[in-house]
Amino acid sequence: MPTDTIIIGSGVAGLTAALHLAERGLKPLVLEADPRFVGGRLAGGEQVEVNGWKFRLEHGVHGIWSQYRNLQSMLARHNLRPVFIPAQEELWIYRDAGGVRSAKVGSAIRHSIFPAPLHYLQLFLRPSFLLTIDVRDWLKLFDTWSVLIMSLGVDPFGEDQPLDGQMLGAYIGKWSPALRAFFTGLARNGLSTHADEIPLAGFLAFLRFYSVLRRDAWAFSYLPEDGGTSLTEPLAERVKTLGGAIRLDQRVEKLTGESGAWTVHTGTESFAAENIILAVDSAAASAILQKSFGANDLYFPKSLANAIVRLWFDTSPKAGPESGMFTGDFVMHNFFWLERLSAPYRKWHKATGGSALEVHIYGPDETLAQPDALLLTQVITDFYRGYPEMRGHLVFQHLQRNATVHTLPSLGPRERHLGIETRWPGLFCAGDWVRDPLPSFFLERACGTGIKAANAVLRARGLAEWPLVDYLPPEPFAGWIEKRMLAGRKKVKSKK
Repeated sequence: MPTDTIIIGSGVAGLTAALHLAERGLKPLVLEADPRFVGGRLAGGEQVEVNGWKFRLEHGVHGIWSQYRNLQSMLARHNLRPVFIPAQEELWIYRDAGGVRSAKVGSAIRHSIFPAPLHYLQLFLRPSFLLTIDVRDWLKLFDTWSVLIMSLGVDPFGEDQPLDGQMLGAYIGKWSPALRAFFTGLARNGLSTHADEIPLAGFLAFLRFYSVLRRDAWAFSYLPEDGGTSLTEPLAERVKTLGGAIRLDQRVEKLTGESGAWTVHTGTESFAAENIILAVDSAAASAILQKSFGANDLYFPKSLANAIVRLWFDTSPKAGPESGMFTGDFVMHNFFWLERLSAPYRKWHKATGGSALEVHIYGPDETLAQPDALLLTQVITDFYRGYPEMRGHLVFQHLQRNATVHTLPSLGPRERHLGIETRWPGLFCAGDWVRDPLPSFFLERACGTGIKAANAVLRARGLAEWPLVDYLPPEPFAGWIEKRMLAGRKKVKSKK
């Protein structure tokens, strides 16, 4: 007897879809390839021991942004929302031939006295930021402003504007060094690769969602002591409490059948279902569909690998922001002081006076291809340039290489980039790679498309669908500019 729905993947998208189906009385079955953990990119990982202390190594630090409204609403409805740790400040550390300079940037953007989209001007009221830029940056301010304005007037996801072939690197290539480094850092911070690989459409949509429309869109919090597992494991338990089932160590290889009579084949078993929701990462979805249907014509956003370096010290750095970004002539990118964000590391700090740093490396490919020892050496050497007071205090180091599963947001051709509903009736997709007008990214996009995929199943069965939470509108001035630009573009198109 086939189950109501099989959901392939137990990340945020899959668990969201399963939860919303189970709440309507259906009995979804979630198949997860990992033999130990649910959660996808939020799953738990191995433990490492440092001088008798044990620390769990997950995919990496994750932020929950203020516009993650559907994710937070779902957690609150089930009383599963953990106590998040609000971000206080982010430090920009910039290195070039002139040396290493730094400036606090996060609170300036979040709490700017200027309305969006002018809130970045608050940075220029901070002496430390002014010391980071030079006359070349002042001369190129208009170029920077033009891209911010472009993000107001072009809504790539909502307007279906792939901007084919246009890459961020080409737009910022002629900027001044410091401003180019700053926006490259923002792009890496959000999209996890260098500017030459980032589609312009993805970057404009990123700016719209995370910053340019509202000052408070930049506000975010960190997950608590257990990281991503503080979200995914309670969600999985809730799914099972409501009648759903989760099977680990079930790597799906292919699908056969058609609507109402699907069969899902793993390496060891087969499962029958009326409907299927494919909620794995982009690369895995491509592999499954090609093996199932020979679907070589489909477009899938690129999947990225990254590396996480964690360093433990027997002392603590000087007082300062809990996180930030390295840009310019550094090999690493995002960084986080873990004793300021996580209870296990906070206990380590109180007991030993030590500290721990997490650093993310997003490429390029030739950097990630280096041997572990060489990459660790480069990171540690670069880190001491930003924090010279920590030299000589390193007690443990660990390099973690994450699989090629992180989505580089992009928009492919409508007829080739899969949406929630596919060309195969009864087969639906969910995940942060899925083509959909939702303006959101990553965890929020996974949640939103998970709800929409569940709604597609509910609609087919004549059951009530779940409403999605609307996102906050632009601030008045940003909204006025947006409307004027959209009207102007519409007028130009009508003349053509």
